[in-house]
Amino acid sequence: MLDDLSTGRLENLRHLRGHPRLHLVVDTVLHRAVVNELVHKCDQVYHLAAAVGVRLIVERPVHTITTNIQGTETVLEMAARFGKRLLIASTSEVYGDHRSTEPLSEDDRRVYGPTTVNRWAYAASKEVDEFLALAWHQEHGLDVVVARLFNVIGPRQTGDYGMVVPNFVQKALAGEALEVHNDGLQTRSFCDVDDCVRGLMLLMDTPSTAGQVFNVGNGDAVTIGGLAETVRERCGSSSPIVNIPYEAAYGSGFEDMLHRRPAIDKIRDATGWEPLIPLPEALDRIIAAERAAGRAAALRA
Repeated sequence: MLDDLSTGRLENLRHLRGHPRLHLVVDTVLHRAVVNELVHKCDQVYHLAAAVGVRLIVERPVHTITTNIQGTETVLEMAARFGKRLLIASTSEVYGDHRSTEPLSEDDRRVYGPTTVNRWAYAASKEVDEFLALAWHQEHGLDVVVARLFNVIGPRQTGDYGMVVPNFVQKALAGEALEVHNDGLQTRSFCDVDDCVRGLMLLMDTPSTAGQVFNVGNGDAVTIGGLAETVRERCGSSSPIVNIPYEAAYGSGFEDMLHRRPAIDKIRDATGWEPLIPLPEALDRIIAAERAAGRAAALRA
């Protein structure tokens, strides 16, 4: 496992310390020599490394573009060098600014905003990652599959970089206001991390998926305003829900994607996968983990 811990914490691996199948290298995917050595030693490569989180993307566009494109170039090159099967994690954001609430299919056209808006740097960089992966497959026969992830959530996820679910849960448990951007009518689908991991493993273990792109996400969508209400209810919280303009959260000129809901027919047909954990259950797991972490922190204090 290679991770620079820029958006993660060693604490997240506490329960896996000493596990014989875990080897953590704290370094960056931009370090070619390290990637070369690790890819050489493994049987399969899951390339999940990326600059993520709306706030990070807006505040550090150079870091976003460099990490996502150069990192993927390095991983692709090393996987081809050693003949390793590779999964590239992409994102639902490559679909861009779709206004329709209909499920998004892998071959749908993409609609982006102007390059003067940093918000689109992440989507564009991951789009280039997909082009690169498919080009390596076409030109060099690289055994690679692309997975477009739709808002993966789970225990221990940080809210520091704009991830909405951990932010809502932490604020609801603390009795603080839940900030919903704009009118809260924008919709998202949320996939539990256990479902997501199972989907990625099935894609990796199905040879016929090579050279293709697959959505991985929950086909059910919820408005962000509705998500805030559900989180507050399941936390048993009396936190107020307040609407704030995008500009107050991310600065002037920010643009958001109104709707993101995946069509999952393709991955279902190819692997039999579909999500099994509904959003309320996923939220309950996150809430329980956050409460446990709060108790543990109180005991250490």
